[in-house]
Amino acid sequence: MSAGTEPSYGLTKKILRLTGRDPFALAGISIYVVFALTALLANVIAPHDPMEILFLPDGNVAMNQRPSPSYWLGTTSLGRDVFSQLVFGARSALMVGLSAALVVVVVGTLVGLFSGYFGGWVDNVLMRIGDIALSIPFLPFIIVLAAFVKPNVWNVVIGVSALLWPNTGRIVRSQVLSLRERSYVEAAKVSGASHLNILFTHIAPNVLPISFLYGSIVVGWAIFTEASISFLGFGPSDTVSWGFMLQDAFVSQALSRGAYYWFIPSGVCIMLMVSAGFFISRGYEELLFPKLRD
Repeated sequence: MSAGTEPSYGLTKKILRLTGRDPFALAGISIYVVFALTALLANVIAPHDPMEILFLPDGNVAMNQRPSPSYWLGTTSLGRDVFSQLVFGARSALMVGLSAALVVVVVGTLVGLFSGYFGGWVDNVLMRIGDIALSIPFLPFIIVLAAFVKPNVWNVVIGVSALLWPNTGRIVRSQVLSLRERSYVEAAKVSGASHLNILFTHIAPNVLPISFLYGSIVVGWAIFTEASISFLGFGPSDTVSWGFMLQDAFVSQALSRGAYYWFIPSGVCIMLMVSAGFFISRGYEELLFPKLRD
């Protein structure tokens, strides 16, 4: 067992202990688990294809049907099942959220590792690039990106990743500045270990839990951004998402017709996914901000 990896085990145990005792962390993780299972089992849970136009027994299109045993959340103005769209929307949301979080964690962690460990001009260049990314208005940048290229959920992933990695990079950098002075790192240097070996064997395992913690917040931000873009009409028209459902309900004047069953469920799902990331960060704030410990 490498001496450099011992602290990471302690940090992981602390995360598991906090998950069990903190209601915020437990609630956030539970929300993610429920939606992840929904996304994985969407084909089993959803009674219809989300884009399928349904028909009544008399042959008419089942448009604007209110909730019933046949249509649990009613149907849209085009005769599509709202519940099926809600279920498949979880799959789109998690695809966007997890993809963006993965990119942010990987890029932010690598930047933080190299910036904090090497310092000097490497630190200055990487941090200045991060400052530029943080100075760009978030939602307008995503809208402009979506407007100039073909509507695609991956545009949201690219936009979110390009602007949110500096947050993870900065916190990882601050941890590395402390870790590089530890005795086990000095021992690795004396034994002749390369810089890359020290970074990825002795230092990286100690910062990955915090990186993934920041990644959980990015999941909610990415889902909220995708919903915003789709609601404004810049999202793909052939992919069902919660933002697509809100935009479809808006243009169909669902609110004025009192069709609350159409847009409230998708709005609640977006709110829960965004809140889950903040619940997790609130539950683990002891790890993010050690000065808050009693």
